Amino acid sequence: MAEKKKKLTTASGKPYFEHEDSMTVGPHGPILLQDYILHEKMAHFNRERIPERVVHAKGTGAFGTFTVTHDITKYTKAKIFSKVGNKCRIFIRFSTVGGEKGSADTERDPRGFAVKFYTEDGNWDLVGNNTPVFFIKDPKKFSDFIHTQKRDPKTNLKSPTMMWDFWGLNPESLHQVMILFSDRGTPYSYRHTNGYGSHTFSMVNAKNERVWVKFHLKTQQGIKNFTGPEAEAMKAKDMDWAQRDLVEAIGRKEFPKWAMKIQVMTDEQAKSFHWNPFDLTKVWPHSDYPLMDIGILELNEIPSNYFRDVEQAAFAPAHVVDGIGYSYDKMLQGRLLSYPDAHRYRLGVNYEQIPVNRPITEVNNYQRDGYMRTDSNGDDKPNYAPNSFDDIVADKSYKDPPQKMDSEWADYFDRNENDDDHFTQPGMLFRKVMAEQERANTISNIVGSMSGITGPKREEIIQRQLQHFYKADKELAQKVAEGLKVNFKP
Repeated sequence: MAEKKKKLTTASGKPYFEHEDSMTVGPHGPILLQDYILHEKMAHFNRERIPERVVHAKGTGAFGTFTVTHDITKYTKAKIFSKVGNKCRIFIRFSTVGGEKGSADTERDPRGFAVKFYTEDGNWDLVGNNTPVFFIKDPKKFSDFIHTQKRDPKTNLKSPTMMWDFWGLNPESLHQVMILFSDRGTPYSYRHTNGYGSHTFSMVNAKNERVWVKFHLKTQQGIKNFTGPEAEAMKAKDMDWAQRDLVEAIGRKEFPKWAMKIQVMTDEQAKSFHWNPFDLTKVWPHSDYPLMDIGILELNEIPSNYFRDVEQAAFAPAHVVDGIGYSYDKMLQGRLLSYPDAHRYRLGVNYEQIPVNRPITEVNNYQRDGYMRTDSNGDDKPNYAPNSFDDIVADKSYKDPPQKMDSEWADYFDRNENDDDHFTQPGMLFRKVMAEQERANTISNIVGSMSGITGPKREEIIQRQLQHFYKADKELAQKVAEGLKVNFKP
């Protein structure tokens, strides 16, 4: 007799179906607040680990300066970009993603690359990675994905079986997997890697005209990576290699710099783009949407107290300034909710009063009390609005322009319906972007990791992943199969 299946339920016991796709206005529209399951998954996930960050626990950071070098006022009314030569202070935190605070800096892992701009119009946080794409395209899958990168609940060991099982069941991950297992998955140092906003964002100009943008931070030190064996050797030699490299370089006054660039896409171009332009697993080809220079970031000051500034730094993509906004990117929409929520849990509801997170502008609102309130708590001013006593006004000039939705329907749209090309871009990356030696290293790294797959589902997991590799590039699949010593039949 077949084993009876168990219903998927909420923590309160309510059965539900939509575990993987968020409720949106149309297939590419914004996520609705009423999607309780998304909130429940992310809020619970944010509270799973204490006291370190759930992800990006191991990291380093430094202060510096951002200087505007090119005029982009045709795209944005953000005050920081109002004229060439404008400067503002910045703080950047670099990190690994999956490891604990005591893990090695040279682990095979994406690198977090988060920038806080202290502008005259408030703080702008550009919270990205060293890769232009990510493993998933819907935030409902984020906690599930990160669980596969953490430790097995039984053995408390990292598990290649969990990782490759998840990736094989989610072929949308293939593009980022290819990057992760190339030499780009083991950067030589934080100074020698690019940063990406990764998501699609928006810019609005003084005429309230909106364009879609992607942010790129190109290292001026040159890209430099470890091979897999070199990264392993450094792990045994110096667990804190990237931290040490940044601290010592700035100490020598070798201040690292990055050129900030954007890609721009109009709404008309977005509607005719070959892929969904708000899909975090895809890139915008530079040949169609060329990079435009906008400024230079320089790091020149190591914090005098690591805990005060680096450990307590809190970045959130929800923190934008007038003239820079969000998009329909589902992963971005999910992060707007989950990042501030994680900070409230880890640092307290008043985390933005901590010096490293405090804006240089005056703060006026009706928030009061809560753990670690460190300012005047509003003194004797009213804690409600509207009121007849204070002089705080809502400035209409900061009102966001309206957005026209593509659909009148709100539903749980399958994130891959009519958007299931998970193989073209990974195949182009392997064949056209990677040099011959990097292709060989990527294959070797994949074989090394997949060799750790164990258990009764081993053959199924391997064969499923080989099918994905084959759809991206036949040579890739054949070489990985040979390395694993398995028979592969496409």
